Amino acid sequence: MRYSNTLILIKLLIIQYLSVLCVSQDFDFFYFVQQWPGAYCDTKHTCCYPKSGKPTADFGIHGLWPNYKDGGYPSNCDPDSVFDKSQISELLTSLNKNWPSLSCPSSNGYRFWSHEWEKHGTCSESELDQKEYFEAALKLREKVNLLQILKNAGIVPNDELYNLESIVEAIKEGVGHTPGIECNKDSAGNSQLYQIYLCVDTSGQDIIECPLLPKGRCASKVQFPKF
Repeated sequence: MRYSNTLILIKLLIIQYLSVLCVSQDFDFFYFVQQWPGAYCDTKHTCCYPKSGKPTADFGIHGLWPNYKDGGYPSNCDPDSVFDKSQISELLTSLNKNWPSLSCPSSNGYRFWSHEWEKHGTCSESELDQKEYFEAALKLREKVNLLQILKNAGIVPNDELYNLESIVEAIKEGVGHTPGIECNKDSAGNSQLYQIYLCVDTSGQDIIECPLLPKGRCASKVQFPKF
């Protein structure tokens, strides 16, 4: 009887250990992704402004995504770690400004932030709790002013076409690391600047050279749409 109880205890400990491993999933780096609102809205799907009003014509955060060097990524790592808006109450002003939701229907942002935390943030809990996760993304946004970097290189959101290589080089010079560029298509089918990826170490603090750049589906010349 004592032997049987010992086996049961060992099995329970193993299950508990494996569940902790699953929650504290390892990853190799973050993608810090910022999107241009003009490109998000200038598609067949259009967009809806947040309830707080039209966002500033600037790059907004899409997410801070844990990734693996082989191109894969973890997702939805901890179903028990649900989004808790009280954790980000002190960050609301900054989140509304720098991490606005443009999806329809119009919202106050909580649905967007909840999705990002539960899909991506829960996979970095070994490094960052919920508040720290959002704080890390906001600090990275403060550190990297993509719009100003592009303006310094003469690349402005005026519906003109720019060489993709020029955009990459401008950001590389301004940040010190090569970015990933993602394009989408406007309602007329033109390739346009949509999202910019920078790689960040697992602490969520320091920008690093990307172990792997995402495929961006960009033409050699891309439009930088107005917003």
